[in-house]
Amino acid sequence: MVTKVTNGIKISVKSNFTGSFYEKAILKYCFEYIVEIENNSNEVVHLDRRQWYIYDSLNNIESVYGEGVVGEKPILSPGNVYKYKSSCLLSSPFGAMSGYYEMIDFKTNKLLKIIIPSFKLNAPFASN
Repeated sequence: MVTKVTNGIKISVKSNFTGSFYEKAILKYCFEYIVEIENNSNEVVHLDRRQWYIYDSLNNIESVYGEGVVGEKPILSPGNVYKYKSSCLLSSPFGAMSGYYEMIDFKTNKLLKIIIPSFKLNAPFASN
């Protein structure tokens, strides 16, 4: 698990390899990641958008920007924790993800850029 704190918001991420399959005759590797967002600040924050950078060992980079996470835009009061699970596909058994969340501080209406730490995506059968 990797962890990063930005503006009092703690992001923790754990990833797991979940299997591989063929999609249109191309082998794909599937990874799930579990994210825990903990509000250790003194303010109420609203997760509005997210930006992901998904890398694989074949030098493919995918950028994903959009609203919320898994169809939700959670509001976190001080001390609250929000946890979700999602997944991604790679064209190789190794990769990484990083990015950031755009959160709004309700008190000041200020946009906060909360860093998501870089984490590895590794299929255990390919590691030595």
